Amino acid sequence: MSQAEAVGTAPQAVGGEGAARWGWAAGSLVLLLALGALVRYLDANVPVWLADVNWIKSVEFPIYAIAVGLAAGAVLGALGVRERLGAAFRTEFLIKTGLVLLGASINLAVIARAAGPAIVQSVVLISTVFLVAWWVGGRLGLDPKLRAVLAAAVSICGVSAAIAAAGAVAARKEQLAYVASLVILFALPSIFIVPWLATTLGLDAVVAGAWIGGNIDTTAAVTAAGAIVGDEALQIAAIVKQTQNALMGVVAVLLTAYFVFRVERVPGASVGLGAIWQRFPKFVLGFIAASAIATLYVGAAADSKAASDVVAVAGSSLRTWFFILAFVCIGVEFRPSALREAGARPVAVFAAATVVNLALALVLATLLFSGFQLA
Repeated sequence: MSQAEAVGTAPQAVGGEGAARWGWAAGSLVLLLALGALVRYLDANVPVWLADVNWIKSVEFPIYAIAVGLAAGAVLGALGVRERLGAAFRTEFLIKTGLVLLGASINLAVIARAAGPAIVQSVVLISTVFLVAWWVGGRLGLDPKLRAVLAAAVSICGVSAAIAAAGAVAARKEQLAYVASLVILFALPSIFIVPWLATTLGLDAVVAGAWIGGNIDTTAAVTAAGAIVGDEALQIAAIVKQTQNALMGVVAVLLTAYFVFRVERVPGASVGLGAIWQRFPKFVLGFIAASAIATLYVGAAADSKAASDVVAVAGSSLRTWFFILAFVCIGVEFRPSALREAGARPVAVFAAATVVNLALALVLATLLFSGFQLA
């Protein structure tokens, strides 16, 4: 082939690669929507098919979504196309959009009333659980960067906090991948175990929601567990978890300063306030804005019932779709292979901190949220 011919074929090759990427992306979106539709179908019909099985009526859409996602992930992995079909499986985007829409269903006055106890609970939990994980990790000889990422993940909000902490301390990608897989491993059973424990202990919906929001590590898993308990628990769980999320930037900046001035000892390094904004979970602002807009809209409408119905479309129906798709993504993206890479010591650290988090969050939720009224 001549040089001219080679040059002439290059744009076609590039164009072909681009078309292939768009094709896989379109296929990914179609697959995700199809899996979401399957979840909706199962959610509506399984209770009818198994009407004689009483407990099946309490199974909520997050359970169907995660089960469908796990099955789909296994099939895609076996076919070797999971990575190619992963473009539309964006858990963080879907769950954050769903949470912004959730804000439309929460009166702003509720957030204001819940902010006090939620902040107290979040500060105590994050400080205590982070220090426990950091201390146990040190005793077991973990690398300081892995300790920081793991402690942030278990004490704040799972994968999002792990990502922020990894950036703050310049952790290796392998360490971040390991902690992310560990978060999912612990979060998946928590989705079902914590609501069951809340029911067994006879907790009211508000206390159960505060407990869920305080001790389950990922926002997606918190939302799933809250949805299993009910709308009231989901609202409180979302407020508590978003309060923790809001503190993620502060923790990231503190970690940055600690590693720069203590661990890495870089002379003359400085940490600016811009790092707080860079790592601040900005969807929290969308959550509050949606709540404020919905509250003002319903309050100013001549027909408040009709206005409430309009808000319910975004605050409930559309939100449910985003949550379903997010939970499907959790199942599809789960990978057990990364858990074998770092051995048992990080698992022991995460487990110890999780037990402390579970117990302390229950105590704080009971003390701070007993008697709290949503309306």
